[in-house]
Amino acid sequence: MTRGNRKSLPAIEVHLLREGIIESIHQVQATICDHRGRILLSAGNPDISSFVRSSLKPFQALAVTSTGTLQHFELTDKDLAIMCSSHQGTVEQSRQVFNILWKADLDGSFLQCPTTSAKPNPLQHNCSGKHAGMLAVCQKQNWHLDTYLHRSNPIQKLILQKIAELLKMPSDEFIIARDDCGAPTYLMQLRQIATLYAHLGAGDSLDLERIVRAMSYYPRMIAGEGAFDTELMQLTQGELVSKSGAEGVQCIAKVGDRMGMAIKVTDGAKRAKYATAIQLLKQMGWITPSVAESLSEKFMNISNYQRLEVIGELQMI
Repeated sequence: MTRGNRKSLPAIEVHLLREGIIESIHQVQATICDHRGRILLSAGNPDISSFVRSSLKPFQALAVTSTGTLQHFELTDKDLAIMCSSHQGTVEQSRQVFNILWKADLDGSFLQCPTTSAKPNPLQHNCSGKHAGMLAVCQKQNWHLDTYLHRSNPIQKLILQKIAELLKMPSDEFIIARDDCGAPTYLMQLRQIATLYAHLGAGDSLDLERIVRAMSYYPRMIAGEGAFDTELMQLTQGELVSKSGAEGVQCIAKVGDRMGMAIKVTDGAKRAKYATAIQLLKQMGWITPSVAESLSEKFMNISNYQRLEVIGELQMI
C-alpha cells in the first residue's frame, strides 16, 4: 500500500518546550487531498500507512444512512451523531446510545463493547454509538446480531463496500485488523484517509451529507465538552467536520470545498496532532485568527511552564 517513487517532503515537528527549552519532539505526517484523490499539499510522506481507527466512524455510519435504518426506526440526527462519536460516556451521551437500541427493540446486552471497572456499563464505552448503529442495521436487515463485529457479517461487508466505492479500489485489497473496541479497522495510506474526508465534506452524497449535518449540529455528541473535535466544530459552526482517531490520527473535512486533511503523529501522541491541526488550519485559512487563538490556548499551552511549538508546514508536491 505504499509507493516508493513519490517525493517525500519534510515532516512536521512538534516541540514540547519547558520554559522555552525543548524537552520532547514529535514527528508528524500530514496531507490534504481532494475528492478525486489528488494530493494538493503535504508534509512528510502522503503514502505512509496507518490504521484509520476512530476517524473511520463517519464512514461506518454509511451503513445506517444507506439502508434506510434511520427512517425505519425513526432515528434522529442526534442519534446519527452519537454513532459517529468517540464520546466521554456522560449521562447524556450514554442515554443517546440507549435511545438507538430502544427504538430498534434491543437492549444494552447486545453491545459487545469492552467494559472497565471505571465504566462497567457498555453504554459508556466511547465506541458504543458506533456499535448501536451497527446493531440497528442488523436488526432492520435481519442479519445476525451476535456476530455483528465479525468481518464475515453482512454489516461489516457493507461498510467495507462503501469505503471501497469512495476510494475506487477493490474491497479485497484492504488490510483489516480489529480496533480496540472489537470492530474492524483498516490500514490505509494517509492520502486515502484524506480522500475519504474530502468525500465527506464534498456534498455530492445525500448519505454523507446527512452525516455531516448530524456531526455539525451536535458536536457535543461527537466527543464532549473540552475535547478538540467538539471545540473545533463549535467554533467553526458547520464549516469544518473533525474526527480524531487513536494513535495520533486526526482528520478534518472542509465542508463544501471537496478537501480533506489527514494527520498522523509517528509516535501516536495526542497532543501533537492537535497542535499540528491548529497550525495547518491556520496555514490553509480554514479557521480565523480568533478561532486559532482560542484553540491554541486550550491545546498548545500545556501548563504554566510548558507549551507546544509546531515547526514546518504543508507544501505542494
